[in-house]
Amino acid sequence: MTADAGRLERELADLIAGVSGGEISAEEVLAGEHPLSALGLTSLARIHLIDEIEDAYGVDVDLRGDLPSFEHVATLAAALASLLEGDPA
Repeated sequence: MTADAGRLERELADLIAGVSGGEISAEEVLAGEHPLSALGLTSLARIHLIDEIEDAYGVDVDLRGDLPSFEHVATLAAALASLLEGDPA
């Protein structure tokens, strides 16, 4: 994991903790032992997370894309990194 990937994962974990209303800690997210849905990230919180990501990073998240990338912070960070690089993959 590069420093940028680690930074993105930490920032996303903090966003996830925030949109969960404190139900999920950033540390639980970063541990990656369970998918976010298993940790209790609701569909409403997921929508808020997408909004937060779009606002914070100035990207458009395509909800028709690979939503399983929203189950683990590492894959979410990789998807965000692609968006930040201008690759809509």
